[in-house]
Amino acid sequence: MKAHHRTASRMAATITVAVAAMSATAGAATAVPDDDLQAAKAATARYHSIVQADRAGYVLGSPCTSSPAGGMGFHYENHELMADPALDPTQPEILLYAPGPSGRLQLVGIEYWKADADQNLATASDRPTLFGQPFNGPMPGHHPGMPVHYDLHVWLWQDNPAGLFALFNPTVTC
Repeated sequence: MKAHHRTASRMAATITVAVAAMSATAGAATAVPDDDLQAAKAATARYHSIVQADRAGYVLGSPCTSSPAGGMGFHYENHELMADPALDPTQPEILLYAPGPSGRLQLVGIEYWKADADQNLATASDRPTLFGQPFNGPMPGHHPGMPVHYDLHVWLWQDNPAGLFALFNPTVTC
């Protein structure tokens, strides 16, 4: 009976250590993305001004995009950043704008974008992640000349009841 008790005690200790390790890992995993999200927000605050976005190389890439799930808004693309395969939380490839109450465009979110290495919609071995989130895709380009790609929407500037990383935001309208 003592051997059974020692085995049960060891198993309980092992489980306790494993749970503690998972909790520590989970805590560490959420701390880094929060820091990266704050850095992204600080770096993109200046783009509340479309004039500043234009000066930084962002140009209108699509009309206002919406679906029954909500809107994405207007996509302002930075082609230089889109051509660079590196992902930097402080340099999103795309800025998302939507009409505000006065009709004036307001920054509502940012989007990270990366071309699919093999341009094959059936494979996803190069799916990027950022903020601990896998990108959506691969998907076809949204306009002529845009390659098969992955993207990740981040609703930093307008609350999204569907989630911070959801594709569409039900509070965004075109």
